[in-house]
Amino acid sequence: MWKNRNVWIILIGEFIAGVGLWTGIIGNLEFMQEKVPSDFLKSLILATGLLAGILVGPLAGRMTDQYSKKTIMIYSGIARMFSVVFMFLALYTGSVWWMVVFMIGIQLSAAFYFPALQSAIPLIVTENQLLQLNGVHMNIATIARVLGTALAGAMLVVMPLSMLYVASFVAYGALLVFTFFLKIDEPVASSSTTKGKGTSGGGFKEVLPVIKGMPVVLMTVIMALVPLLFLSGFNLMVINISEIHDDPSIKGLIYTAEGIAFMLGTFVIKRLSDRWSPFTIIFAFSTIIGLGQISLYFVEIKALAILSFAIVGFAVGCFFPTVATLFQTKVPKDFHGRFFSFRNMLDRIMFQVVLLGTGFLLDVVGLQLMVLIFGAISLITTGIFYTKHKQHPVEIEVKAATVGK
Repeated sequence: MWKNRNVWIILIGEFIAGVGLWTGIIGNLEFMQEKVPSDFLKSLILATGLLAGILVGPLAGRMTDQYSKKTIMIYSGIARMFSVVFMFLALYTGSVWWMVVFMIGIQLSAAFYFPALQSAIPLIVTENQLLQLNGVHMNIATIARVLGTALAGAMLVVMPLSMLYVASFVAYGALLVFTFFLKIDEPVASSSTTKGKGTSGGGFKEVLPVIKGMPVVLMTVIMALVPLLFLSGFNLMVINISEIHDDPSIKGLIYTAEGIAFMLGTFVIKRLSDRWSPFTIIFAFSTIIGLGQISLYFVEIKALAILSFAIVGFAVGCFFPTVATLFQTKVPKDFHGRFFSFRNMLDRIMFQVVLLGTGFLLDVVGLQLMVLIFGAISLITTGIFYTKHKQHPVEIEVKAATVGK
């Protein structure tokens, strides 16, 4: 795998862009902390961009299956760079509305880019390398997040906020350049065949029966929503914890602890996958995520708050590579674009609902009661599906997959 130039291009591009992405996110949080007093209003602003991504989800899925994945990624990269211009306008005018436009642009480009990327990964490595590449890819994204947040914090001390977005713009440009060097062997037949299927219908209408016909995929799609109860409100919780302790530096400690734990999880999961079935991994770490959320009830103890984020980070690091590999091997390749776009859209809807709920609950009941509610929902959901799986077990051995070959 490491001799594959496409792998290196994707990983290096992901690292550079990830650093730029997270410097921009820290800039967004800093801008909102200055301009928007309410947590609920912050969540509404963040949710606006997600809504735009949801609306274009069906179109993004059809286009990913119809056209070259590389082409989709290139045009998405151009749109991402152009979106940063609106944030410069927001900083110049002090208007939150320009920030909303910026977030809409970023989410629209992401709605096309990520289904194309997820569909491209199975085309550049063999099936038995997928779990390793998914883990490494998520690791690189996490390293970029840790470095990006640390860099942003350092930049804010000595530079104006606008420089964070200059760094983002440069990073997105570097990702675009790297994308041009990708060489993906895409079957010509799938493009024409899929075009005939997808242009008249709704795209998702064709992929939904595929999901329903594979119980392993359907169950995993639903279980994959559990970590979003934690991740959707991550930034708002970090801001809130910073305010509880009156310590801006705790933001960096939380991001670093969670990021390092996530990376450790992606290393460990390769060994665990040789001993445990994918569903055992999914149920076990979904439970840990729920318990990690509940442990944030003791957020007033600084060390314990940081440890809680680390626990959840480790669990998510084991959870997501397993889920991604299962989807890439179980869902037929002709449906990858529409499936990953559908899943991204579902994630965005869930993300948006939880984000709004997080902002509302932080304003109304506070962080400690909120994490108890979300943790209980995670554990109850996991328990229900674990019971159903025990009553009606399905074959989930990834190596035995026959679809998509």
